[in-house]
Amino acid sequence: NKMKEHLLKILIIGDGNVGKSSFVHRYVSGQFNRTYKMTVGVDFSLKTLHWSDKEKVRVQLWDVAGQERFVSMTRVYFKGAVGSVLMFDVTDTSSFLKCHQWKQDLDSKATLPNGSSIPCILLANKSDLSDWAVPADHIESFCKAHGFVTWMATSVKDNKNIDKAMRRLVEEILSIQSSLDPLRTKTEDGAHPEQESQLSNSAGKSCC
Repeated sequence: NKMKEHLLKILIIGDGNVGKSSFVHRYVSGQFNRTYKMTVGVDFSLKTLHWSDKEKVRVQLWDVAGQERFVSMTRVYFKGAVGSVLMFDVTDTSSFLKCHQWKQDLDSKATLPNGSSIPCILLANKSDLSDWAVPADHIESFCKAHGFVTWMATSVKDNKNIDKAMRRLVEEILSIQSSLDPLRTKTEDGAHPEQESQLSNSAGKSCC
C-alpha cells in the first residue's frame, strides 16, 4: 500500500511577456505577481499534487525564456520532458503566430520513448482583456492542425482555468505513460532525493 509517486517534467514555453512566469507563480503559490521580471534561461518550480489516495504527482515546471537569444539554448532544457504548456497572449497576434515555431521546435526536441511528440496544451492567456486579437475559431483550427491535447482561454490575473489546464495536461501525461509501459511500477518515476532538494531550493475548449 505504498504511495505511488510520479515526477513529471513539464515545459512552459512561448514568447516573452505572454504571462508564463506569472502562470507558474499562480499555479504553484496561488498568488498573482503584478511585477514583470524577464526569465533568463530557465526557472524551476515544483508543485506536489495529491492525485488520489494512492498516488502523488510531483510537477516539475521548467519556465523557459521566450526571448530570441535564449531559444537556441532550449534543447538541453527539453531533455526528459513529458509534457508542455505553450502559451500566447490573446491580445497579441504575433505571439500567437509564433506558436507554430514553438510547437515545431518542441516536437523536434522533446519526444516520448516511442518517438511520438510529448503532449502539449495551448493556452490563450490574458483572456480577461476585451481586445482579443485572435478569434477563438482560429485558435481551435490551429489546435486541431498541430496536435495539441486541447486549448483553453486562461487569465492568470483572474485565476481562470489555471488549475484546470494543468490537471488536464497531467491527466494526459499519466494516461500516455500508463499505455506506453503498463508494467512499469510508478514508484520508478519518483525523483532522486538530491535532484528534488536541488529543485526545491531553486527557484476552454476541447479541440480533439
